[in-house]
Amino acid sequence: MEVSRIIAELDNEITRLQQARTLLAGENAPKKRGRKKSVAASTAKVLAAAPARRGSRKLSAEGRRKIAEAMKKRWAERKGQGSTKSSK
Repeated sequence: MEVSRIIAELDNEITRLQQARTLLAGENAPKKRGRKKSVAASTAKVLAAAPARRGSRKLSAEGRRKIAEAMKKRWAERKGQGSTKSSK
């Protein structure tokens, strides 16, 4: 027998044995590099299940006025406190 033919038969036998081992071990597909599909699939499920984004919340004129008054009151209180402390 030629050496190249013996090597080819050995390669065929190795391939056959590896396939048999894969079947016995329960591994249907060879391991792939990179990110697992299960992670990507679960991420896609989470994103798909997320509720739709709400529209922007609008502040009424009255609400805006109340907030402005409260802030002016707060600033006035702070200004009054600061002037007494800063004098030496």
